[in-house]
Amino acid sequence: MTQNTDNTENTPAADARTTLVTGGTGKTGRRVAALLAGRGLPVRVASRGGEIPFVWEEPGTWDAALEGVGAVYLSYYPDLAFPGAAETVGAFAERAVARGARRLVLLSGRGEEGALISEGKVKDSGGDVTVVRASWFSQNFNEGFFLEPVLMGELALPTGDAVEAFVDVDDVADVAVAALTDDRHIGRTYELSGPRLLGFAEIAAELSKATGREIVYAPVELQDYRDFLVSVGAPEDFADLFELITDGRNAHLVHGVEEALGRKPKDFTEFAADVARTGVWTPDPGVRTSAYS
Repeated sequence: MTQNTDNTENTPAADARTTLVTGGTGKTGRRVAALLAGRGLPVRVASRGGEIPFVWEEPGTWDAALEGVGAVYLSYYPDLAFPGAAETVGAFAERAVARGARRLVLLSGRGEEGALISEGKVKDSGGDVTVVRASWFSQNFNEGFFLEPVLMGELALPTGDAVEAFVDVDDVADVAVAALTDDRHIGRTYELSGPRLLGFAEIAAELSKATGREIVYAPVELQDYRDFLVSVGAPEDFADLFELITDGRNAHLVHGVEEALGRKPKDFTEFAADVARTGVWTPDPGVRTSAYS
């Protein structure tokens, strides 16, 4: 886990309040919860299967999760840009502020017009809001939907020769925790990326070097990828998210990690080397060689 190096002390208010971490078992949420707990701060993890069940689509579960809470890390699943997300997140933010949770830190996505609507709804809640807009996560390759293609040795994706500034989730969590615990971040919007732009052919080369086995990039058509998602029971709408890469809207670096923490973000090469040592990218014998076979 990346250590928080913003060199700031917790404010007295931060020391006293319980923070509700939505998506508390997800990529960013579990890291945020662990960092807060590591500082000795009270944390409540919100999840569907938690001790206090929390379900975005069931407002009846919200009040119990918010009881005694002074701050909330908002990580909405499946995506802030999906239909209905803005209304749900906005209603929850209003409920949270009404029940005394003034500090709200919202995880958002770079370049997502739909997510901007959700951001506006959260800001309208009257809370002290910080928005953290992240690029695509490096951890999608070991904790998310790119893991299986890596294990199969073929990244068959509808991304052409587009580039993305993948950001390490540890950096995202560090920025979120800084925003939850230091009043200086109230009202700020931080756009986060890694330190360089990478195409998927370069990603495949980085993964090959880190794992010691050949991993190739095989561009596919968007409709073929959409059909693949349907065949494996995944939401077809996930295919639309690739437009965030292919149309070039995020093909530039941003500097939110430096702005919030005063240090550089983690590079993909370091990320890949760290993950390779865990063995998660070691395929089982007999694994298929292609997601499309």
